[in-house]
Amino acid sequence: MKTKTILVTGAAGFIGFHLSKRLSELGHTVIGIDNINDYYDINLKYNRLKCLGVKRNKASEWNSPSSSNFKNSLFTFIRTNIEDTNALSLIFKTYKFDLVCHLAAQAFVRSSLEHSNAYLDSNIVGFLNVLECCRKFKIPRLVYASSSSVYGNTSEVPFQETAKVDRPLSMYAVSKKTNELMAHAYSHLYGIETIGLRFFTVYGPWGRPDMALFVFTESLLKRKPININNHGNHMRDFTYIDDIIKSAELTLLNKSNNKNLYKIYNIGNNNPVKLLDFVNEIEITTGLKSELKMQSLQPGDAHQTWASTNAFMKDYEFQPKTPLKTGIDTFYQWYKSYY
Repeated sequence: MKTKTILVTGAAGFIGFHLSKRLSELGHTVIGIDNINDYYDINLKYNRLKCLGVKRNKASEWNSPSSSNFKNSLFTFIRTNIEDTNALSLIFKTYKFDLVCHLAAQAFVRSSLEHSNAYLDSNIVGFLNVLECCRKFKIPRLVYASSSSVYGNTSEVPFQETAKVDRPLSMYAVSKKTNELMAHAYSHLYGIETIGLRFFTVYGPWGRPDMALFVFTESLLKRKPININNHGNHMRDFTYIDDIIKSAELTLLNKSNNKNLYKIYNIGNNNPVKLLDFVNEIEITTGLKSELKMQSLQPGDAHQTWASTNAFMKDYEFQPKTPLKTGIDTFYQWYKSYY
């Protein structure tokens, strides 16, 4: 396989870190960018970068491509904002990317209810800048993160990529659906292959502290009550990080039988789990019993998520399949080691 030079935005984030690590291990040259904002514990972000060979004192510096020598093996890190048009354009010009994977975004549904401007700036303006650079520098393929949140509260399950998704429940969902529309326009107008991956409830080692598995595990170990939204009636299609990374890798590096320039895929386990069963599995793994505090349905939350993965299986012959028990066990071992 011919090696590529690949841009990964959001490289200090949960998925971006794992993807950068995987692509580097495969022998590709990876340029990772991130602004290391303080939305959650920045120490976690710096420690992810440390695993990629980037020291904290270097990662903390704002820099341009010409001054960036923060390289270990095949990974180079640049701290910058994707909203900065000039900086992003200079990065594209300097490194002459073969492929781009755009994962940088302001995440978490509930936070978007209170900080809408941040979501619009990062998730929409930032994405427009990435699209413009892909157009200007003739990038043939852009893979980007969308989200299962675009489906809202549809009762048609499992969720199909062809479903109508025009009733978002949060500004985060709005931003992700907007990304898909923008990508369609650029594919149509400029011939860029764009592949949007609708991720379903990603979990695993090095995950964000606001994610359910992280929050529940921490609460259990600290003997704190666990808040269960929607009285435990949520159904979530939990998808292990390794399956997410394999899916991103396949779409980045391989051609599929689908010749359309614009593509959207669900990336999920196709196996929704009730939230109370999820907590029960964590209890079994940790050997601890939780105190549950039932809460009402929170604004912006969908009742259920359930990915149909037929389209991805057809085009790339891959189906996420990591069992929940395996994923939770692996996360728990990482959590104990890390903390």
